Amino acid sequence: MTPSVLGSVTLGYQPLWNQWRQRCGVRLWVDPYEGNAIDGQHLLNVLQELWPAGRETQLLSVRSPALLSDLLEHAPAGGIWLEVPDAWLSDEAMATQVRQAHQRGRRLVWSGEVSAAASHANVSGSFHKTLRTLTPQGALGALRAALRRSQDGGSGGASVVPSPIVPGALYEGLASQALVEHALDHQAAWGVAGWPTEEVLYAYRYQQLQPARQVLRDLVQAIDADESLEALERRMGDEPLLIYRFLRYANSAALALRGETASVRQGLLNIGYSRLRAWLMEQLPHANSDANLQPIRGSMVLRARIMERLSDAGAEDELRREVFMCGIFSQVDMLLGENLGAALHRMPLPGRVTSAVLGQTGPYAPWLQAATALEGSSTKVIREVCKAHGLAADEVNRALLRSLAAPL
Repeated sequence: MTPSVLGSVTLGYQPLWNQWRQRCGVRLWVDPYEGNAIDGQHLLNVLQELWPAGRETQLLSVRSPALLSDLLEHAPAGGIWLEVPDAWLSDEAMATQVRQAHQRGRRLVWSGEVSAAASHANVSGSFHKTLRTLTPQGALGALRAALRRSQDGGSGGASVVPSPIVPGALYEGLASQALVEHALDHQAAWGVAGWPTEEVLYAYRYQQLQPARQVLRDLVQAIDADESLEALERRMGDEPLLIYRFLRYANSAALALRGETASVRQGLLNIGYSRLRAWLMEQLPHANSDANLQPIRGSMVLRARIMERLSDAGAEDELRREVFMCGIFSQVDMLLGENLGAALHRMPLPGRVTSAVLGQTGPYAPWLQAATALEGSSTKVIREVCKAHGLAADEVNRALLRSLAAPL
């Protein structure tokens, strides 16, 4: 299969999170290069090849009306979901295509501000879901409803304030933890696009954040089940803060190990299963069970996985591990609540890792900057970063899709 279609578009992504704070889908921005005519069927074939349908929802957010029209004609029934912006429904031809696509079993998602949700009644029954953006007034109304619910102890008495958040919908741009909790936990929203990372972490500004309790338990169980070293390494990779703590421990004077430990695998080999299990058990009483932290950890791990794919390390396992660690530690300061430079200088990290994370230089810097850019909605920025580092669009897009397809 020729790579031309992936070389003619810019992709970016945004995770979707459900009530259990698990990734339930991904919103994939698709923006054709200016002047490029994209074959919708070819694009769908490539997406299905590199990012086959799994348990996650695949939502395409296309930046071109022409490409969306083509995709409406070719998207498989019940497969990839297609986002349709409210503003584009003013075009009667687009509205007609939407109705016809719905009749053929396509999964369509209306997107726009809540105030515009009923502006196109002639197609309102054509959508499987709605992706809603609250107006400032709507956000205030939702916060008032959440506050009143809290004051009433969730009893739902006569003093309940109506909420603008409706069950079963998908919401984006919820900028506070209170709004997210109100939407997911009280109003039964289907999910949220994005996560209020800064505010969730702000609640921990006066305390030391601890690794996730479930990850620690899973690791202990994996050791008891005599899982392979590779499996333990992978499990530990799901918790950025635990990786940091483990490398600090592996290099501590208390262990008095010979030489420096610069990777998780090296640390696992040096410490052994028995001592690792004992150390994990020491962490458990202080572990964190806040589910709101899971999307933050998950996003950090996904960045690192995308960097792995971008590096195309192949059989060079040590390089792959270094690149992954570079991605993980690029944001570890958010979890530690301290200066990133000070945190990294406490460990004997490879110079290529610290150069990329702290100085934006060295061989890993292009992959880190590209993986970071992919997390934003600005496809222009993504294109500029890739162009500045000589990264081919086809290669970047393939790395992203394969990362999204990997098991969680």
